[in-house]
Amino acid sequence: MKSTRILLAEDDNNLGILLNNYLRAKEYETSLFVNGTLALKAFSDENYHLCILDIMMPEMDGLTLAKEIRKINPAIPIIFLTAKSQKEDILEGFRTGADDYITKPFSMEELLYRIQAILKRTVETASHRKEDHYVIGHYTFDPLKQLLTISGQQIKLTTKESELLELLCRHGNEVLERNFALKSIWIDDNYFNARSMDVYITRLRKYLKKDPSVKVLNVHGRGYKLIS
Repeated sequence: MKSTRILLAEDDNNLGILLNNYLRAKEYETSLFVNGTLALKAFSDENYHLCILDIMMPEMDGLTLAKEIRKINPAIPIIFLTAKSQKEDILEGFRTGADDYITKPFSMEELLYRIQAILKRTVETASHRKEDHYVIGHYTFDPLKQLLTISGQQIKLTTKESELLELLCRHGNEVLERNFALKSIWIDDNYFNARSMDVYITRLRKYLKKDPSVKVLNVHGRGYKLIS
């Protein structure tokens, strides 16, 4: 079986080497870079399955790096490492398209669990589709290719955007329970993940606004409903 390739960007030399060696011991093909500029060049030249990015790095911080990576591959899963615990920093990470975050100091086992959870979810999502495509008003949505199309225009969705839209489609004209969505996609229904989901709902509404008949409604105290 082809090994999973992980791009690791961490400017703390000791932590970077420790993480790199640990992930390699767990049979992940990991490449370590000490700043965002080197990491971006490597991502442009090579194929990776997941990125782990420190937020505070020289030359190019992790948030900027994530935005540049998303331009190359909108669907690549991203985990942020951060020494900051402020809500604003974590939420900004989610706005750039992060799939998860972990606050320093953390255990290697916790990081491994989060990596495994993301990879398991992305693989299962790709291999166990309920539908090949969905029709949403004048849009068509291909969850396998993570493409939303209207009038010949295509929008490439991130993994989490695609997963959330697919859940909404499966519950079309019914309420998608908030906690169910959080546990299905984010694993944990904590405050930060809930705020992250709000960010993704806002993005989906923006993508879907070209067809006025399509709406993602808030159902107070319960969740969301996709109307088309």
